[in-house]
Amino acid sequence: MKAIPKDVAFQLCAEICQEYRHKWYTAARWQCWGCMRFSKGDPARMCVGSRPDYRGCNLVNARYDREGQLTYRRQAAEGGLRS
Repeated sequence: MKAIPKDVAFQLCAEICQEYRHKWYTAARWQCWGCMRFSKGDPARMCVGSRPDYRGCNLVNARYDREGQLTYRRQAAEGGLRS
């Protein structure tokens, strides 16, 4: 598996956290909650940032692989990624 660009990884992380924020009954919500709680929002300590290739979070990995790497690379090249 190829590395996920840092800005893309953190964008996906933020999107996933927002998506599951009010779905307290899902495992993904509790995974995001625990990650944010114990990392205290420090990107270096978050699951996604725990590996040098930014593939430390299974939720981010799945979304990146599912939605296609080309989409995010094109957005990054065009400067369309939100920070």
